[in-house]
Amino acid sequence: MNFFSNKFLAGFVLACCAGLAQAAPSIIEVDQIAAVVNDEVITRSELEQRYQTAMQQLRRQNIQMPPRNLLLAQTLERMITERALLQHAKSTGIRVDPLQIDRAIQRIASQNGMNVDELRAALARDGISFERFRENIVNEILVTRARERQVESKLNVSDAEIDSYLQTQSSLDQGDEFNISHILVAVPENASPEQIQERRARAQNIIDELNKGADFAQLSATYSDAPNALDGGGLGWRNAGQIPELFMNALRGMQAGAVSEPVKSPNGFHILRLNDRRGMNTTTVVTQTRVRHILIKPSEITSEADAINRLNQVRERIEHGGEKFETLARQFSEDTGSAAKGGELSWVNPGDTVPEFERAMNALKPGELSQIVQSPFGWHLIEVMERRQQDVTTERQRLLARQAIRERKLDEAVEDWVRQVRDQAYVELRPLD
Repeated sequence: MNFFSNKFLAGFVLACCAGLAQAAPSIIEVDQIAAVVNDEVITRSELEQRYQTAMQQLRRQNIQMPPRNLLLAQTLERMITERALLQHAKSTGIRVDPLQIDRAIQRIASQNGMNVDELRAALARDGISFERFRENIVNEILVTRARERQVESKLNVSDAEIDSYLQTQSSLDQGDEFNISHILVAVPENASPEQIQERRARAQNIIDELNKGADFAQLSATYSDAPNALDGGGLGWRNAGQIPELFMNALRGMQAGAVSEPVKSPNGFHILRLNDRRGMNTTTVVTQTRVRHILIKPSEITSEADAINRLNQVRERIEHGGEKFETLARQFSEDTGSAAKGGELSWVNPGDTVPEFERAMNALKPGELSQIVQSPFGWHLIEVMERRQQDVTTERQRLLARQAIRERKLDEAVEDWVRQVRDQAYVELRPLD
């Protein structure tokens, strides 16, 4: 079990499906079909509800509203892709532990400064069923698990790639970071020459509008096939190693505020805007902590209270019974990666562990035991062994290089995976008007 920090999954979809509307007692108004995805339908009421959610999202971000017909078509395409991904994930036999769902809900509540009851009340005020909210979390976890299994687990970064990356950075970009916005005009797999030309022309029309002063965020919401289209297309700050070489070739000659020509990839035509560029300080000196821990994970057999009680007993045996931390870690810790080493995680850099663990660790003096600490992985007993100031420039550069290359590969691989799942689905569209 690795409790080191990683990116939490994409935001949870909070839209709820509407039921069948009823009119007079003798008449039932049948919901119309907007699209068929394999053996499931997307109804007009579902589409309308997601459309309203999309409009609220754009208003919150002060993005100018696209025409209704274009935003409706954009919203439907996203729903089709989501439905195809969920069907695909379910077909792989993935199951979600109810305990994991409860923890996800607790984390969402905590991130919003609430407890679960307060979150439930807030959802009710927004007209969102808690049961539907929970179902959406299950669906999100299913798709994430499928992506992890089929895409992320297959990604590898070699030492040769890291060496090449570091050499390229030192000779070309010297670690510069780029703030980018992005629009994707997707091209279907095995597209005909006519389809490719039509998509190229669409991309060029978008660029022409941008060069005339059109709002990038609005055109992203209207036309982009990228996952972040409704967020305005912003990718934030990325260093050169996190950016595909195709993009870097366009960005290197651009000034802040400029828009690229269409950049062709296997997924379609990309439009880039360079919002800003900055240099990076490559020297890294950090406070490292040599730390060890004992982890107990709640389960269907071990309740939260049992986990806390067991760790308190372990703490008592160390504090007042004279027993050694490393002996009890080997006996009780459920972090298989560190238990065999007496619970030791060796030297930890800032940001290497999840925030809950790091906060508790940073509050301890060397030789001091923590109280019982909760993280997304369970309950911990932590002991800081020693601290030091360390110049980690070289190893940090290689670690950051590995992360950057992996993120770049992951972005491309996930994009390919989503497109393949979408293209393999049987989709029948019904007229929207």
